[in-house]
Amino acid sequence: MSAQATFNRAARVLAQISPDQPADAVLRRELGALRRISPAERRAIARTVFAYFRWRQWLDGKGSAQAQLAEADRLQDRFDADPAAIKPQALAARAVPDWVHSEVEFSPDDLRALQREPVLWLRARAERAKAVARALRQVQPAPPPCDTTGLAYSGERDLYRTPEFHAGDFEIQDLASQLVGHACAAQPGEVWWDACAGEGGKMLHLADQMNNKGLIWATDRSNRRLDRLRDRTARAKVFNYRAINWNGGPHLPTKTLFDGILVDAPCSGVGTWRRNPHSRWTTTLADVQELAGLQRQILDSLAHSLKPGGRLIYAVCTLTRTETTAIADAFGADHPDLEPLPLLGRGPQVFLRPAEFDANGMFLAGWRRTS
Repeated sequence: MSAQATFNRAARVLAQISPDQPADAVLRRELGALRRISPAERRAIARTVFAYFRWRQWLDGKGSAQAQLAEADRLQDRFDADPAAIKPQALAARAVPDWVHSEVEFSPDDLRALQREPVLWLRARAERAKAVARALRQVQPAPPPCDTTGLAYSGERDLYRTPEFHAGDFEIQDLASQLVGHACAAQPGEVWWDACAGEGGKMLHLADQMNNKGLIWATDRSNRRLDRLRDRTARAKVFNYRAINWNGGPHLPTKTLFDGILVDAPCSGVGTWRRNPHSRWTTTLADVQELAGLQRQILDSLAHSLKPGGRLIYAVCTLTRTETTAIADAFGADHPDLEPLPLLGRGPQVFLRPAEFDANGMFLAGWRRTS
């Protein structure tokens, strides 16, 4: 496919993107309908569309969609070759919306990380990690503590079609999300609750840590996501769980007391702006404030569902103060029966910065029930 053909196809995708139709969803739909193009051509279209949203504030909005996409591609190539070519002041002013500076302190390295294409991270099942690395070949091990199962993939194969994926030997999971699992450190025989389980990525990690022994309650407000979770657990041969709908309110799905609870709460997703650059321009401060109310509601609803000594892990893939330290400080102050729990060898509140692990930005907070 010629460069111009790529820009023409990308322009057709761009025309369908809106706040209600996010870029990743439109790309999945449109690329799925293009049966005759190669995986490399699909990647080129997706790369161009995402480059447009990373460099949107640098583009001449009066030009045609194809011209703007071509310029975004050129800027991405220039930046990839020499990140210093774009000054930190320009990145701070143009790479993120103005409102975010009152909520997040992005370092120059973090801003540069946001402008790079994301790394494709995999999490292999513990007993299959070496075999997966041998089979996929073009992989590099993750840094500790993810080095035993985390892999960065740099090849061009469609991983969803590999025998290893269909055998449940690995999941595609960002490294920051893998670190959430390591912070939980679930043990065989324990009882855990993944309260906002979504499609089950972190729940599968907990099950792997537990060697499929013990029990995990997986809840979410979306039945569609729970159906997807059930498909993934069947492929991964995970059976020690119960999947139940729960809206995050005070009416709990069970009276069980847990050894551990993971609250991977709905959030503004600011930490995913490298992987999801379109959302930089659709997320608002009002979204942040509304989601903070939901996060606090979820935490308060399940705070008393821990056994004595049980651990509560709060995780959000965002970096805004309102959804991170403000939530953790206020929740901890209102629940004196919970003591701060250090995570990942750091402290009870941990920021995972985009530049630190070459991954999504994430915030973690931990507590242990004392009585």
